[in-house]
Amino acid sequence: MTPKTLILRRFALPATCAAYVCFVALLFVPTSRAQDSTLRLEQGQAKIEFSLGSTLHTVHGTFALKNSSIHFDPAAGKISGSIVVDAASGESGNSGRDSRMHREILESAMFPEIVFTPTQMTGAIAASGTSKVEVSGRFRLHGKEHDLTLPVEVVADGQKLQVVSHFAIPYVEWGLKNPSNFFLHASDKVDVEIHATGRLENATASH
Repeated sequence: MTPKTLILRRFALPATCAAYVCFVALLFVPTSRAQDSTLRLEQGQAKIEFSLGSTLHTVHGTFALKNSSIHFDPAAGKISGSIVVDAASGESGNSGRDSRMHREILESAMFPEIVFTPTQMTGAIAASGTSKVEVSGRFRLHGKEHDLTLPVEVVADGQKLQVVSHFAIPYVEWGLKNPSNFFLHASDKVDVEIHATGRLENATASH
């Protein structure tokens, strides 16, 4: 065997392996995720819950989804769009407490929307089964924007997605008033849990 043949064989094996790895990777990229897609959460199926701990008890409540449209390109890791929550819809089952929340803390008459604008997604969403990704973006609360990264669990069934996220909002650090008084001390963070269902639309099909 000539030296030239040995050199060719030496480089042919890594090149062949690399080509094979690329081919296998392409086989496992779900076609439904390999192009620009739009996810619209179903307003009636969205459940946005909050919990605020205090020295006496934990306050539980809900907010309503106003609208949403999320666009993402999995190949580039890009994501955009918005999730809009109706700030005035917040309620905890106590009219006096809720009135104070809207009047003194959220000031929802002046700031009627809470908006999350995603800018980056880390991780991949499989065509079926459970996936875990992180979505970073800007969270607008009380008229000010803050950086926030949400851990998101996605359960896919074809074009239907179930989305779950649990995170904490440091509302006092972000400039909102703490509802504590002489008798009760409330946490300076509020826990938020989102359960939502949506359907994927390919960008080519939505035009």
